[in-house]
Amino acid sequence: MSGSSDTIRVVIPLSIRKRNGRPKILPPEDCAREGRTQDPHVLRAIARAWKWRRQLESGAMSTIQDIAVAENVSDRFIGRMIRLAYLAPSVLEALVIARRPLAIAIIDLMAVAELPWDEQMAQAAGDTVV
Repeated sequence: MSGSSDTIRVVIPLSIRKRNGRPKILPPEDCAREGRTQDPHVLRAIARAWKWRRQLESGAMSTIQDIAVAENVSDRFIGRMIRLAYLAPSVLEALVIARRPLAIAIIDLMAVAELPWDEQMAQAAGDTVV
C-alpha cells in the first residue's frame, strides 16, 4: 500500500440494521453505551407534549381541541399527554439526555408532572408510590 506517511486511517466496525424499513447504523457491541435503554415511546411522548405546548404558546393552535383535531386524537388524550411538557428540568434531563429508564409507567409519569418540581424526581425514579 503506497501512501503518505501523514495519512491516518481509522476503521470503525459499524453494522447496519433495518428498523421499520429504515437503515440504522449501530456501533460495535463493545462500544455501545451502557444504561441508555430509555423506551422510545417515552421519548416520543415527551417530544409530542413539547410540540403541543409550543403550538399553544406561539398561538399556532388556540386550544387543545384544535390540536386534537389536527392530530386526529381525542382532546382528553392531548390534555393528559401535554402534562409531560411540564416535568421538572431534572426529570427531563434524566429521561431525555441521560436516557435513564423509567421506574413507572407513562400514565404515572403524567401524574408526576402535576407534583412540585422538587418531588418529581423521586416519583419518576420509583423511590415512592404515586
